Amino acid sequence: QVQLVESGGGLVQAGGSLKLSCTASGFNLENYMIGWFRQIPGSEEREVVACISKIDDTFYYEDSGQDRFTISRDNVKNTIFLQMHNLRPEDTALWRCATDLNAPDRRCPIYGRSRWDYGTWGPGTQVTVSS
Repeated sequence: QVQLVESGGGLVQAGGSLKLSCTASGFNLENYMIGWFRQIPGSEEREVVACISKIDDTFYYEDSGQDRFTISRDNVKNTIFLQMHNLRPEDTALWRCATDLNAPDRRCPIYGRSRWDYGTWGPGTQVTVSS
């Protein structure tokens, strides 16, 4: 069964750090572009935060995103990570990873900004940042 599963979320104070994981089953993550999104609770709106291509191009979609986020992969574990620092209350969201199994050659940032660049989504992990 093809699926993505996120983990690592939790409750953290503003300024704190978390490391999220996105683990795949049924396919090899190393062959695909992967994106991390924030989804506001109760909404279908999703904002891309970071993207990594199969050749390890990385891109961060918010101003100074590279100062707060680091996206990386571990092919042995078939997992993509998102290390997050200096978390803010506005980072409170359901964090989801995604890929498109029909487009293995897509690369960030030419692709990856839009939710429509992705077709397979994990259920998400909740991150709550208190002020």
